[in-house]
Amino acid sequence: MLLFFILGLFVHFVFFGSIFDIYFTSPLVHGMTPQFTPLPPPAKRLVLFVADGLRADTLYELDENGNSRAPFIRNIIMHEGSWGLSHTRVPTESRPGHVALIAGFYEDVSAVAKGWKENPVEFDSLINESKYTWSWGSPDILTMFAKGAYGDHVFTYTYDADSEDFGAHDVTKLDTWVFDKVKEFFHAARNNQSLFSKLNEEKIVFFLHLLGIDTNGHAHRPSSREYKDNIKLVDAGIKEMVSILEHFYGNDGKTAFIFTSDHGMTDWGSHGAGHPSETLTPFVTWGAGIKYPQKVSAQKFDDAFLKEWRLESWKRQDIHQGILPVDYLNNTDLFKAESMFTNAIQILEQFKVKMTQKKEVTLPFLFIPFKLLPESKQLNIVRKARSYIKQRKYDEAVSLCKELIHLALKGLSYYHTYDRFFLAINVVLGFLGWTSYASLLIIKSHFNLTRGVNKEVKKPSHLLSCSCIAIGVSVAFFLLLQGCPWTYYIYCLLPVPIWYAVLREFQVIQDFVTLLLTVPPSYFVGYLLVFILGIEILVLSFFYRHMLTAGLLAFAGWPFITQLWTRAKSISLSWIFFSLLLAVFPLMPVVGRKPDIFLVMGAGLLVLLLSLCVLTSLIKRKDSFINEELLLHLFQMLSIVLSMCVTYSTHSSLRKKQGLPLLNQIISWLILAFSLVLPLLSPTSLFERLFSILLSLMSTYILLSTGYEALFPLVLSCLMFVWIQAEQETLQQRGISCKQKVTSVRFTCSTDITQFRQLYLDDVRRAFFLVFFLVTAFFGTGNIASVNSFDLASVYCFLTVFSPFMMGALMMWKILIPFVLVMCAFEAVQLTTQLSSKSLFLMVLVISDIMALHFFFLVKDYGSWLDIGTSISHYVIVMSMTIVLVFLNGLAHLLTTKKLRLCGKPKSHLI
Repeated sequence: MLLFFILGLFVHFVFFGSIFDIYFTSPLVHGMTPQFTPLPPPAKRLVLFVADGLRADTLYELDENGNSRAPFIRNIIMHEGSWGLSHTRVPTESRPGHVALIAGFYEDVSAVAKGWKENPVEFDSLINESKYTWSWGSPDILTMFAKGAYGDHVFTYTYDADSEDFGAHDVTKLDTWVFDKVKEFFHAARNNQSLFSKLNEEKIVFFLHLLGIDTNGHAHRPSSREYKDNIKLVDAGIKEMVSILEHFYGNDGKTAFIFTSDHGMTDWGSHGAGHPSETLTPFVTWGAGIKYPQKVSAQKFDDAFLKEWRLESWKRQDIHQGILPVDYLNNTDLFKAESMFTNAIQILEQFKVKMTQKKEVTLPFLFIPFKLLPESKQLNIVRKARSYIKQRKYDEAVSLCKELIHLALKGLSYYHTYDRFFLAINVVLGFLGWTSYASLLIIKSHFNLTRGVNKEVKKPSHLLSCSCIAIGVSVAFFLLLQGCPWTYYIYCLLPVPIWYAVLREFQVIQDFVTLLLTVPPSYFVGYLLVFILGIEILVLSFFYRHMLTAGLLAFAGWPFITQLWTRAKSISLSWIFFSLLLAVFPLMPVVGRKPDIFLVMGAGLLVLLLSLCVLTSLIKRKDSFINEELLLHLFQMLSIVLSMCVTYSTHSSLRKKQGLPLLNQIISWLILAFSLVLPLLSPTSLFERLFSILLSLMSTYILLSTGYEALFPLVLSCLMFVWIQAEQETLQQRGISCKQKVTSVRFTCSTDITQFRQLYLDDVRRAFFLVFFLVTAFFGTGNIASVNSFDLASVYCFLTVFSPFMMGALMMWKILIPFVLVMCAFEAVQLTTQLSSKSLFLMVLVISDIMALHFFFLVKDYGSWLDIGTSISHYVIVMSMTIVLVFLNGLAHLLTTKKLRLCGKPKSHLI
């Protein structure tokens, strides 16, 4: 069994990792020859202002009095420069956004493993190509560009990381710090000849990273007064910076200014996904080489933004990364054409290098070139474009360059995804093989499913072994000839031993098919259709949360289609009530959008009320209630009270901008630390141990809650308690005797395998129930496939200083708590129904893998960035669920069976 789990983990890690090789490989191309425009640039220096987390609509719109929140920027739009929207893409995080702005490409996704802070691969950037760069702002952003730069020409000035505190009284100090340091810098430069001479060189970049708006958005949401006032402060600061720079350089007209943002923010104060509020950012530029405002009577955009912002008369020019926005440039037609030609040659060079790299590692007779851009067409377009420039046909040259850029980008995408189909085929073969093998293990282990199977064990033929070895060697030799990465060997060779293990059980397959032929067709087709429908509901629930409501409503009718309603009405009514109650949660708004601290307090009071009822019941039922058990129960109730007090106190303190109280922080971490230890001190009787686990985990969950989601684990747990009792009742209906009542069953570390029974078709339903409850635990209060579903306010009882890994870990634990509750209930179901954990776990694995295969085919790299990111997230979640299931199964076993004793009291295990 242990060997099987290790093998299963390895296989699923491979399947999980395959998505990154197939869809998430680095887009960077190295080895091109640098290309430069032969004409002198109009500007000697660039000033880049990046207001982190600034939404385009909040900047451009007028306030309730009809005034602009950013009068200086609006004056630039109307009188001095050009403006538009910058379309960012997922993940809408600070690092990827800044990489796109400054390096000109979309971030390598492997940077997520380093918290979007370190460079997973080396890349060139505007800062690297500058003569000198001075930058001020956040250490998370500035250091990553300084680290990748050669030489000592990049100078960074950052505040301490602890300053990024979401609970601080005034986070606008992050921006005022930048403005103050810039003022001090230019004041000092007048008395420093060395610095003064550097500042008067060409190719100078000043980068001001302004984090206050983003921090206020997270802490107070974009609709807050704090967020909007921060925009006013930034606008005034930029006005002052522009004045200082112009004065320092004597208004020489050689400075270009850009004001933009790395990403936007949702209404509920998060970002990371592809909602328009996150991907649409402002872009305003003015100064040397930039066009002045252009008044127009009509514009090409069909959205309502222009009228809402009252900017319909000023030409809006949106930009995307990668292509030179020539419409922004105020220069000669020759300069625009030469710049566009250089841009086209740069991208064409990348295309050539990418094609050469792929050609070198592909056998000649298998290489299929990109047909839309053969070498002859490349030369023809380049020659024509250069000829048009010489003939002063600049518009024709620009148009031809745009065509070349379009084709070269399509060609880059073609070669970047060249091996995708080949790898996908191998992964699918592995998926099908593994699912078949897991299914065969279930069939083989239970004779009632394979009665009639010949008990004589036949050795697999040498032909099968030799064939598999020959196929493996051939595949390895083929990959070796093509110089493929080592990961390709794993994807391509893994299906070989898996299918060997499947085919060696040919006799089992044959006898199982024979058995199926004896089943009435209508009976078989009916069960198959129900199984397929159940799988599809699970898949659809990833896209539409209300499908979980539909599923729970169907679950509520389960007692009526069985004898449960006639045999156990109280259990049936409880099942119906809690199924309907749980069905409400998927219809609620995603967590964090409407925070309500009073709902969190209400959840805590309900837990306390339930605890008192349980305590009273236990005292009445037990002849002698051990003092140690009573103290533990009271201590867990006290932890619930402390969690409520800390949550309310922290919420009140942050609302008053007094920060996170140190005492609250210490208590929160102590409650979290003890939450996994206290259940181990409780008795191992099923009901008491499960309730102790609920109390411990609820104390942590309350600290991590901001609204109605605090009620979710409580309702889910109540349904789980009823499920455990209902399953024992259904087992008795099949004539299987249960030696103990649920109230007298005890968890035990050792397993008596003689108590295990064979599988029935009803056990498939149990496995499906478990998977459905796990999916409900994931999506019941939000769509975690979308990064913007996470609300940073959830972790404010633990920390408010920005720390992506720590905050991510806390939010992940919040997601996993309902998961743990379901898995602990699953442990109890296995125990009360006398079912082998291996068999039921294998069925869950098969269902999860079928779902994963669905999502593997649904992954796409076209359409909106929201669709792309969501499709990949769904696959990752299902694969993670399968992998995490193994670990949480072990955690649930530990929480339910282990018993710690204090004061050196002797152990005693009851079975």
